[in-house]
Amino acid sequence: MGAMQTVDPEHLRGRLIHRAVETLSEGGVIIYPTDTIYGLGCDITNKSAIERIQRIKQRDAKKPMSFVCANVADISTYAHVSKFAFRILQRLLPGPFTFILPATKETPRVLRSKQKTVGVRIPDHPVSIALVRELGRPLLSTSANRSAEDALTDPVDLERELGKEVDLILECSILPVQPSTVVSLIDDEIEVLRQGKGDISPFLEEAP
Repeated sequence: MGAMQTVDPEHLRGRLIHRAVETLSEGGVIIYPTDTIYGLGCDITNKSAIERIQRIKQRDAKKPMSFVCANVADISTYAHVSKFAFRILQRLLPGPFTFILPATKETPRVLRSKQKTVGVRIPDHPVSIALVRELGRPLLSTSANRSAEDALTDPVDLERELGKEVDLILECSILPVQPSTVVSLIDDEIEVLRQGKGDISPFLEEAP
């Protein structure tokens, strides 16, 4: 059963982040807070951990999942970032957005869509960023819930519903039930695929 640990975003404890990263490095699965909702996460280079998350979520293996990067330069390793896309990423990240971009060969195949695209995030949350920076690789980012069910944003629900299936839960109280806004930037065209947390008006201003 995954232990639940309380994390204070304003005063991060290095030992707790290190413990979480050790868990990830050993192929573990964790639940962690973002600037939107709680995420299920693992090291994106660990295929068995990704498959474990798919089983936990009861999710179609053909449906790709996004991941968290540390900065825009990091994103460019895993996705092709045009000058147009770069301006938008620089303007709106970190923030509550998931961007769909063409995937590079560095992105694990299991995380690429049929169209060879990938979803990337840089949450405006110190815990998410601290985990990715110490891990040195992106962190899988998918909502902490079963597929087709509501996201779990109360730590009590997280522990009851998923605690036996993950290795560690980092909780920082109840989060709002509001996912990220998903925006495609494929072919330098802006398409809002899902409206969630985050102001989409800057996208409209960038549209040709």
